[in-house]
Amino acid sequence: MALFSVPDIKISGISACVPEDVYRNADYDWVEEKERNTLIKTIGVEQKRHARKGTTTADLCIDAAEKLLELLPWERNEIELIIFVSQSRDYIIPATAGLLQNRLGLSHSTIAFDIGLGCSGYVYGLSVIGSMMTTGRIKKALLFTGDISTLNTSYRDKSAFPLFGDAGTATALEYKVGASPMMFNLQTDGSGYDAIIIPDGGIRNFAEKDTSFEYQKINEGIYRNGFNIALDGIKVFNFSLREVKRNVHTLLEYAQSSLEEVDYIILHQANKLMNETIRKQLKQPEEKMPLSLKEYGNTSSASIPLTMVTQIREAMEKSKNQLLLSGFGVGLSWGSVLLETDHIICPEILVHPNS
Repeated sequence: MALFSVPDIKISGISACVPEDVYRNADYDWVEEKERNTLIKTIGVEQKRHARKGTTTADLCIDAAEKLLELLPWERNEIELIIFVSQSRDYIIPATAGLLQNRLGLSHSTIAFDIGLGCSGYVYGLSVIGSMMTTGRIKKALLFTGDISTLNTSYRDKSAFPLFGDAGTATALEYKVGASPMMFNLQTDGSGYDAIIIPDGGIRNFAEKDTSFEYQKINEGIYRNGFNIALDGIKVFNFSLREVKRNVHTLLEYAQSSLEEVDYIILHQANKLMNETIRKQLKQPEEKMPLSLKEYGNTSSASIPLTMVTQIREAMEKSKNQLLLSGFGVGLSWGSVLLETDHIICPEILVHPNS
C-alpha cells in the first residue's frame, strides 16, 4: 500500500462553484413515480446542478479560483503550480491546466498539468501537489478538481442520470515549514476499469458514426450510447464496501491516530446507500460524516471539497479541524488522507450564471 507523509503544506482556502441550472429528480419522468421515489430515497439525490452545453469544468474552476484570489493576500505572480484533476477536460489536447494558467493571468513560469482521475481525484491531487511543493519548495499553488458529468449521461439510463451533478472547485495551498503533515494511503485496481466507463471516444475505441452514437438497450430502463457513462452499480458498491474501511484503518494505523481524534470524515459522495453503509462500518455518527448528495448529487472529483464548503464551512473558517478525506470509484482507484485545516478561507458556494 502507498502509505506516505507530505510535510510543510498548509491548505489556505477552498472554494466551490456549481452551474445555475437546477434539476430535480422528482421531475425525472423516464421511470414511474413509485420507482422514481425509490431511486431518490436510495441514492439520496433530490436535486443537482446541470451545466449547459458550452460550459466546462474549467469555467466553474475559474469562478472558484477568482473568489479565492479575491479573498487571499496573494499576488498572482506568486503562484508557481496549478494542477487540474478531471475527466471532462476542455479538449482532448491541449491540457486544460494551461488554459487555466492563461485565463488567470499567471506567470509563464507556472507549472501546469492535468490528472485524469474522478472519484479519488481530490485525494490523489492533494498528494501530487503537496509532494511537488515540498520537494521543490514551491510557495503557493492551486489544485482544481471537478467534472461536467451530466453531458455524458443518458436521460434514458435510470442507473446514472439521477445520480450525477456538475461542479468545479479550487484549493489554495502554501508551503509553510512546520505545518501539520498530510498523510496518505493510495490504492488502485485496474482490473475493475470497466465498472465506470465511457467506452467510446478515446484511442482504444475511436468515435464511429454508425456505432458510437447509436443508443442500445442495456437493461430495463437503461439505454445509452458509446459516449455515455456506463455504471455497474453492484460492482462499485461491493468494491467500496470491501476496500474503503480497510484503507481508512490502515491509514490511521500508519498515522498513529484514531477515528476518535478526527473531527470530520468526508467521503466521496457516491450515493446515500453506499456512504451510509460505510459510515456504519466505521461506527461513526451522522453528524461526523456530512453529505452533500441531497442538493448536488455525485460530483465526481469535486464531491469532497464541495461537501467541505457546503457542510462544514463555518467550522473550517472558525477553528482548527482534523479531517479524514476518502475518495473511491472510477479506475478502480481509491485513497484517503488525514490532514489538518486551521482557520482557512472558505466562501459560500458560488453559482456560475448561464451565458
